[in-house]
Amino acid sequence: MAAHDTRLPPFRSLLAFRAAATHDRLADAAVALGVTESAVSHQIRQLETLLRTQLFDRTNRRLVLTETGVRYLARIDPAIRELEAATEAVLPSDGRAIVRLTLPTSMAATWLLPRLGAFESANPDLDIQLVPTTRVIDLERDQVDIGIRYGRGNWPNVDKTFLFDDNATPVAAPGYVPEGEEDIEEVLKRSRLIVVRSIPDEWQEWAKARGLAPPELRGALELDAIEQGLQVAEAGHGITIGRSPYIEARLARGTLVTPFGTTASSGAAFYLCLPANKPPPGRTLRVKRWLLEQAGASRKALEPTQP
Repeated sequence: MAAHDTRLPPFRSLLAFRAAATHDRLADAAVALGVTESAVSHQIRQLETLLRTQLFDRTNRRLVLTETGVRYLARIDPAIRELEAATEAVLPSDGRAIVRLTLPTSMAATWLLPRLGAFESANPDLDIQLVPTTRVIDLERDQVDIGIRYGRGNWPNVDKTFLFDDNATPVAAPGYVPEGEEDIEEVLKRSRLIVVRSIPDEWQEWAKARGLAPPELRGALELDAIEQGLQVAEAGHGITIGRSPYIEARLARGTLVTPFGTTASSGAAFYLCLPANKPPPGRTLRVKRWLLEQAGASRKALEPTQP
């Protein structure tokens, strides 16, 4: 009997496309899959050849899906989630409950991961599986229990709880800006400024909130991620815009300082989101309570000290 032509692409290519579509950079997708960047790129090219269409717009440095890529991701992502869920259901249980948490990639690296070890030690029966991405995931469709989202809180079909305001202020290594400098605009003219490509207008927004002229960004160092900007500033190579809660640990350690003092709010904030109209199970409520406790501690740590 002749074999049926299923027209299914290689599963590795689907996983590579999905990882690349949910991360800003090939490097991050490669880390998520445990392979090299070239392997991810090869698998995506193989898939595009099979589908006879482009899935990514390659005219700029970031990974941007084409319209076809957006539609394809929307169809295959739930299917892969179903395969994962079906596999987990068949595997013998090790007694640990699982809570899936999605959040911005930079927030995972700078705020959540340093705290996760303490949670796991205190909750050996509970496993938090992270889904770091810059995409706004549909929690119910993608079977994600909790989302931490950044914005103004106007998302449909979620119950949201405030975590942090999005406060921004320039940060630099101690001593990078000499003490006693009072003319901020002059300091910025003489300094190497760092720009994060995903937030290109943050210097202008901060200057406007402080009543200052926007700094000249010609010659600024451009980086892909918030974490990279903080690392470069920490090494003493410039000034970047620091945002709460990303800078909390570095300010506490003293590896970064706020040379110009007060922060400026963008009006956006971070929210903890759960699927609406769906009572959360006890394991999800435990993680929610812990996240709210950590957020409260972070807000307190970032409050200005009283003289």
